[in-house]
Amino acid sequence: MNEFIVITGLSGAGRSQAADILEDLGWFVIDNLPPALIPKVSELAGSEGSSIGRVVLVVGTGPYHDEVLPALQALERQGVRLRIVFLEASTDVLVRRYETSRRRHPLADDRSLAEAIEAERVVLQSVKEEADVVIDTTELNVHQLRDRMLDLFGDDAPGQGMQTTVLSFGYKHGLPLDTDLVIDCRFLPNPHWVEDLRRQTGLDAPVRAYVMGQDVTAEFLDALTSLLDLLLPAYVIEGKSYLTIALGCTGGHHRSVVIAEEVAARLRGRGYDPKVSHRDIAR
Repeated sequence: MNEFIVITGLSGAGRSQAADILEDLGWFVIDNLPPALIPKVSELAGSEGSSIGRVVLVVGTGPYHDEVLPALQALERQGVRLRIVFLEASTDVLVRRYETSRRRHPLADDRSLAEAIEAERVVLQSVKEEADVVIDTTELNVHQLRDRMLDLFGDDAPGQGMQTTVLSFGYKHGLPLDTDLVIDCRFLPNPHWVEDLRRQTGLDAPVRAYVMGQDVTAEFLDALTSLLDLLLPAYVIEGKSYLTIALGCTGGHHRSVVIAEEVAARLRGRGYDPKVSHRDIAR
């Protein structure tokens, strides 16, 4: 079966960089293809003797934006494995990126740059709603974007099942936007208030012992595991390719890290192979 990844999203959010990363992984990349030609590319890739089986299509905004969703739906009807990655960033960050690059925004016309960015956000909302993965690059540099893409596609193989990521984060640093389930761990006793544990993290044995030693922790983990036992098989049946479970505490150093590691271990015991990421552990 042919595989297609469509990289789309806001101009300046990193579409080309994401495509370059996939090209390094061996994908065949086509940039700035008119949407109407997308099904034709699929036909060519699937033709007898074709050596192109894994294709990345970079789809931007322009005169054809109304054609994007119909073209992707036509691609799905051809029976290919299709995944959509949507990149976005905050307006002020996109403005700074454009001012640095001195490029013209595709929807600029008579608008200001900020107005053009907001107009594009509205235009692409329906595409974003169909995306398998939404990546916010507001605080990502090119190396961090590469790490995120490698997490998603570095071990990719035809026929691979749902890829699961377990993420810890700190609420004081903001909610992660590219996630599916958010679980608040701030009700657990906080190791931050134990002097000997304050400068350690949830990866250190004393912090783990403190968090896991609370009676409420065991009850919480059992209930959360039961919920995931219900949800994850249903997501797989529904055809979801990527699932991110985010666990948050105040700073992202202690409780959420311990719980993320424990959730990942329990998922491994159920046959999943989750990736684990601790977003704010070094802050």
